[in-house]
Amino acid sequence: MFKKITSTALCLLLVLSAALTFSSCSGSDKKADSASTNYNLAKKIKDGVILQCFSWDFKTIENSLEDIAAAGYSAVQTSPINECLEGEGGGMKLYSEGEGKWYYHYQPTDFTIGNYQLGTRDEFKSMCKKAHKLGIKVVVDVIANHTTPTTSAVNKNLIDAVGGLDKLYHENNKYDITDYGNRLQCTTYKMGGLPDINTENKAFQDYFIKYINDCIDCGADGFRYDTAKHIGLSDDPKDPKSKKNNFWDRLTTEIHKAKSTFLYGEVLQGNGDRIEDYIEKIGACAASAYGGTIRNSIMTNSLDSENLTDLRAGENDSCVTWVESHDNYINDGNWAAMGDEDILTGWAVIAARGKGTPLFFDRPYGSSMENQWGSMNRIGASGDMFYKDKRVAALNFFRNAMVGEKEKFYNPEDDLTALEICRGEKGAVIINTKDELDVNFKTDLADGTYTDRIDGKTEYEVKDGKITCKKAVPEYSIVVLYNEGYESYATPATVKVDDKTNFEYDKDTTVVKLESKNAASSTYSINEKSEKSYKNGDKVTIKAKDAVDGVVTLTLRGKSSAGQNTYMKYYFTNTKITGKSTARVVKKGSKVTFEKPDGWGDTLYAYVYAGDDKEAIWPGSEMKKLKNGKYEFKCRGDWENAYIIFNDGENQYPGQNEQGLEFEADKEYSVE
Repeated sequence: MFKKITSTALCLLLVLSAALTFSSCSGSDKKADSASTNYNLAKKIKDGVILQCFSWDFKTIENSLEDIAAAGYSAVQTSPINECLEGEGGGMKLYSEGEGKWYYHYQPTDFTIGNYQLGTRDEFKSMCKKAHKLGIKVVVDVIANHTTPTTSAVNKNLIDAVGGLDKLYHENNKYDITDYGNRLQCTTYKMGGLPDINTENKAFQDYFIKYINDCIDCGADGFRYDTAKHIGLSDDPKDPKSKKNNFWDRLTTEIHKAKSTFLYGEVLQGNGDRIEDYIEKIGACAASAYGGTIRNSIMTNSLDSENLTDLRAGENDSCVTWVESHDNYINDGNWAAMGDEDILTGWAVIAARGKGTPLFFDRPYGSSMENQWGSMNRIGASGDMFYKDKRVAALNFFRNAMVGEKEKFYNPEDDLTALEICRGEKGAVIINTKDELDVNFKTDLADGTYTDRIDGKTEYEVKDGKITCKKAVPEYSIVVLYNEGYESYATPATVKVDDKTNFEYDKDTTVVKLESKNAASSTYSINEKSEKSYKNGDKVTIKAKDAVDGVVTLTLRGKSSAGQNTYMKYYFTNTKITGKSTARVVKKGSKVTFEKPDGWGDTLYAYVYAGDDKEAIWPGSEMKKLKNGKYEFKCRGDWENAYIIFNDGENQYPGQNEQGLEFEADKEYSVE
């Protein structure tokens, strides 16, 4: 059973999250007075760890880069930076009816750098420049498969470049995918209502390559290709408009720095995914099936070494691995099933490994197993501070130090609730998911004394292939052991607001308590105006009269005694001014459609509920059958914060024990 952490424990984690401090130990340890901020990050993206800065804007990433380096990340992954649909009047909520949604930056209107959600081309260049100074690489999420469904918003420059709007899309774009195992459908039909670009059109390829090259010239070091499996490989069936499938051939050879640029494709595994072929062509792909294996192992407390070694992507281990990414966090209810401690356990597995390139998804700020979009619910803001928890950071630096070392998995004394991952004779990570674990078992570590790099004090002895310790490994904990390559870094500063802060208020003012830890100095500013010093525990008043479009920003900056800078920016919304709250409202008569998956029965149902209130009788209301395998559901009343589960009485989506999908009026849902 997965572990839910208490609110007290979560608060403690957030307070500790930026601390990365290790005491002086054996081996190559440095003395405390020599601790530095020159972080030893991996030189290549594939060898290090990537932080997915989900919906952070360019300025936020740039201002957070010292925090990111201090937590051991060798690369950041941005959300899509292309011009995109300015949905819902340019609203900046991650998800809120009428106030904006994250997914508009996945709806391109042109392939040029800059959009209203993330920032300008110059801001992107500035971010990349600072990242490179710190040894951090930049991976950009890009979309080539589709545009916004609001085709009237597509930029005239793009339309003219490809020879007209009709030339922009496949001829088969008039059809919706009903069978993802059919490669012609998968690569040339419309997916989820998103118009399918004719990626075989040479004029489009030229235009898109120009965009990619501009990204590289501005500082991008790599790319994640969204919906990559919906773009045909050379031997896939061709759309009637297309003579040959050569998109990937050109994209992997004609871009600037083609040999050194890191590329990977989003090929969500399932029916007809051809992931091995995509890895061979692109260079790497996301190991989504392995992510499911990791999550299932965590929630069942079963870290079976035989089950966890295979990346489930064929013979080639060129994969980006994750416990979660935005794909499954948003779509499969994972956010309601796993807390920080569960994520940490999974991260320990993939970060300790030699195979794969781990990506850490940074959940929205203040999110929890009860609140998917977080307490701020704001595009542009940095996410939850757990990405720099000292244990996460220790694992990141372990991986950076283990480049080139082979991996080996052991279940100590065949205990499937514990796992030891050895990297050659140089390092090991011990993961314990249940009761206390006595340390007297096999290891590949070289003989010697090792200090746990998380608690900085517990010593482990290795002799003749056996590891021992006077103390048992505590339940639900992780041990990181290595000497060679270990560095002792200065403790970063942390600046933040109290965890109980409400970012929405309906009075003229709201009072916010400020925190400052390990900081030689800390300042705050309102709406980016004059900075004022503060100390831990001070309070500041947010005033509605200072709001711009109902929003007041509070920016905190800190500096450690070693000179490392830290940053947090918060957004406070006055609902009295905006007249809106974060509640998702669905009106009576609202409709949604669902595409029936292969193998389901012909009678489908929609089970709708709000929050924890599940008064409806399973399987819910029967849906109206439409054409082309589509079914429709119409609301019989008003709903707030509603969720929906589609089923045929036996099969269901999302699956059993998973959170339902957020009910969004007029949306077309499908299972991929």
